[in-house]
Amino acid sequence: MMTILDVESEIAGKVWKIEAQKGESLEEDDAILILESMKMEIPVDAPEDGTVLEILVGEGDPVKEGQIVARLEV
Repeated sequence: MMTILDVESEIAGKVWKIEAQKGESLEEDDAILILESMKMEIPVDAPEDGTVLEILVGEGDPVKEGQIVARLEV
């Protein structure tokens, strides 16, 4: 049975680059997107193996700490 997993940002920042696309298979620790915070680039990684169901933010969007940025099917 497949489960939907919400992926949250651990920091506040701005979406610098989206690395994964809808339908893409990811392995644990693959980058989903990269946030820019305090002039650093911080990846938001897949917490486990799965398929990207949706990316909930766009490049340039502000992101709050704890905000859901993507959903995976695991």
